Amino acid sequence: MVSEAQLKANKKWNDKNKDKQRIYRYRSYARKFIRDLADDNDLKELQELIHKRLNN
Repeated sequence: MVSEAQLKANKKWNDKNKDKQRIYRYRSYARKFIRDLADDNDLKELQELIHKRLNN
C-alpha cells in the first residue's frame, strides 16, 4: 500500500509534468505497437518515417 504522503507527491509530480507523461505514454504505445502488433508493411513504413526524420 502507498502512503498518503507518496500519493500526494505523485499527484504533485503528475500535475507539473503533463508533457513528460505524454511522451512516456506515447513512447510506450509505439514500442508496444512495434513489438506486438505491427506487420511487415507497418514496420517498413515506420522505418521510412524514422529515416526521413533523422535526415531532417
